[in-house]
Amino acid sequence: MSKINLLTKNLKLTLNQNLILDSVSKFCRRDLLKSVSNDFKNKRPKEIYKKFGNMGILGPTISNYGCLGESYKIYGLIAKELEYVDSGYRSMYSVQSSLVMNPINKFGNEYIRDKYLEGLAQGELIGCFGLTEPDSGSDAGAMKTNAILEKGQYILNGNKTWITNSPIADVFIIWAKYEDNISGFVLDKNMKGITTPEIKSKMSLNTSATGMIFLDNVKVPLQNKLDITGMKGPLTCLNDARLGISFGVLGSAEYCIETALDYSKNRKLFGSLLAEKQLFQSKLADMVSEYNLAMNASLTTAEYIDNKDGNHEMISLVKRNNCNKSLNIARTCRDILGGNGIVEDYNIFRHLVNLETVNTYEGTFDIHSLILGNYLTGYKAF
Repeated sequence: MSKINLLTKNLKLTLNQNLILDSVSKFCRRDLLKSVSNDFKNKRPKEIYKKFGNMGILGPTISNYGCLGESYKIYGLIAKELEYVDSGYRSMYSVQSSLVMNPINKFGNEYIRDKYLEGLAQGELIGCFGLTEPDSGSDAGAMKTNAILEKGQYILNGNKTWITNSPIADVFIIWAKYEDNISGFVLDKNMKGITTPEIKSKMSLNTSATGMIFLDNVKVPLQNKLDITGMKGPLTCLNDARLGISFGVLGSAEYCIETALDYSKNRKLFGSLLAEKQLFQSKLADMVSEYNLAMNASLTTAEYIDNKDGNHEMISLVKRNNCNKSLNIARTCRDILGGNGIVEDYNIFRHLVNLETVNTYEGTFDIHSLILGNYLTGYKAF
């Protein structure tokens, strides 16, 4: 365990859980870390998903279909290890696990579960989560994508944007208005009328594929409708993903702190090491303090969720806090390295621009502020 983990030296894990995390850590730091620069320039998400599948880490809280059947704490700690390498990898893991496999497992019928979950767990199938739209953004309830029932099947029309995996997806979780309520549908790439152009101009999360989804009279069988109505459906999935994000961003923060610390022990300024400077040590103490407090917050929240005693406001709190603190840590580390902080050799700038995106998606800092404000005051400001 890293030296900076002052408050989390004993995670109270079982022998099997320790073996899982040790295996994931070695996979991330020996395999993924060596190849991330190449992936940044030449995406290979399908190959990465197969590696995730071989590791058995997809859908870790599901207890069958070849999944681990583990706790949310383990889900989060795996996310941290992946994001230590790159936020794009963790995003791929979160989308497949929380936003695709999770709703199929919780709200899908036996036919849908049997058809998709094993392939998704193995990384042979890739999924995406179609919620956000060009004109609604955070106001997902204002979506225009719609479904109608016609001749024994659903017909879906609409479009989604900023969808991780959509250009390479085999399975699509689509949220649409049906009879004035939001409903979920499971689509696959073989259905006619689905097009998924890639967004190629993004300057962040470049190890993963992001795109749009256009639905033009897509015919969906009745059994492909999820058994959930209203915003509870997508929000249940997003809460799981947000918890994983709260852990994941700390992996990025950990990488940046460790890189800055190592740099300080080799960089000389005005006749002495950077590590000997009071200003550097003060910044380091601030970063390590924020990192440890954030990690403890996520671990505590995960334990509440595992004990079925949590609520979504807890998850908003740690998603909001940990993304913001990790982004500030990355900015501070970039500043410590000066000009070297923006070059590929140190990777801090890549983490920084990734965290700018992670701080925005699945609920911006401000949206989570309003969720907490609503909880505290009893009044909605959105």
